[in-house]
Amino acid sequence: MNLSPLPAIMLEPLVRAALLEDLGQAGDLTTDAIVPKNHRATTVLVARQTGVVAGLDAAMLAFRLVNQDLEITVERADGSDVAQGEIIASVSGPARAILTAERTALNFLCHLSGIATVTASIVDAIRGHDAKIVCTRKTTPGLRALEKYAVRAGGGSNHRFGLDDAILIKDNHIAIAGGIRTAMERARSSVGHLVKIEVEVDTLAQLEEALALAPDCVLLDNMSLDELRQAVALVAGRAVTEASGRITATTAPAIATTGVDLISIGWLTHSAPILDIGLDYRQS
Repeated sequence: MNLSPLPAIMLEPLVRAALLEDLGQAGDLTTDAIVPKNHRATTVLVARQTGVVAGLDAAMLAFRLVNQDLEITVERADGSDVAQGEIIASVSGPARAILTAERTALNFLCHLSGIATVTASIVDAIRGHDAKIVCTRKTTPGLRALEKYAVRAGGGSNHRFGLDDAILIKDNHIAIAGGIRTAMERARSSVGHLVKIEVEVDTLAQLEEALALAPDCVLLDNMSLDELRQAVALVAGRAVTEASGRITATTAPAIATTGVDLISIGWLTHSAPILDIGLDYRQS
């Protein structure tokens, strides 16, 4: 599992922008009015649900950008399973800074942990099969790198990060080009030898046409289980096979039995529910 954190040059602008959005022009009116300037506190981040942690780097950075003197101790690292009531991290120091950063930190941590949690549930559902669970480009604008990181924290893998990673020829490309052959030939002639080409197909006939042109990957879109089995047999190892189309934790195991290499799921990043995590005050 690759859990390398995002480089600070990428992460800090995202977290800083989120804090600025929350603080606006006047700062935290509520906390500044109620909490004495020199009051110190110890707080803990607690899981309200069972799940998988992701996004601690972003959450901890939110606290430190408000006050670099806050003391932070991580108890459960990204990628860790947590039970309801378990402490994920503690944050101690000036109480104003903790409360001011709280919501931004939790927004990142809850959202990304939610993605990691649902990813882990589907990875667990297909355990024992060779297929990998991968995400897509259906991500929150500006948060793609973080959301794809959360998928990895949950045991999944990443599809391409952007339009510049690889060529993925979809149905509209094929329609505009006038056919799979034309689309494939144009794609291959326009990129370097290291760029991989994937083509989306809806039928076994389209798959046979695509295979004659030696794609690196084939996206088997919304095929039945029987069609997927036939597709895998037709490919016979000549290309990476990817199943896609409204796949859930319930349907994924049967899809994995067909022998596909990848199962791509867009809702992992665009519709995963948050993992409920709270910040609890422990002492002054």
